[in-house]
Amino acid sequence: MELTELAQVLKALGDATRLKIISLLRVRDFCVCELVPLFDISQPAISKHLSRLKTVGIVSEQRKGQWVFYSLNNSVLKQLCVDLDELPDMSAELTRLGSEGKLVCE
Repeated sequence: MELTELAQVLKALGDATRLKIISLLRVRDFCVCELVPLFDISQPAISKHLSRLKTVGIVSEQRKGQWVFYSLNNSVLKQLCVDLDELPDMSAELTRLGSEGKLVCE
């Protein structure tokens, strides 16, 4: 990875919201509408964070019908020697969303 590219990846990781998104993506793939209830920000703001992560290759997207699901690209993070185990466990948030009926059924 070139120095300029590395700097962009590290800048993308330097935001608490994006780190929380990455932590959630460790559990499973998400669409934007599922992430919005977890953050106190708008859907366009979540989309912008995901776009930033996608631009540097940390996440990828896949269309499933009308939904676009985002997933973690672990190979980029492994290149950086980033230990995802250091991120907080977000599975309780996922359980809460499920109980509120805010998860998209695949």
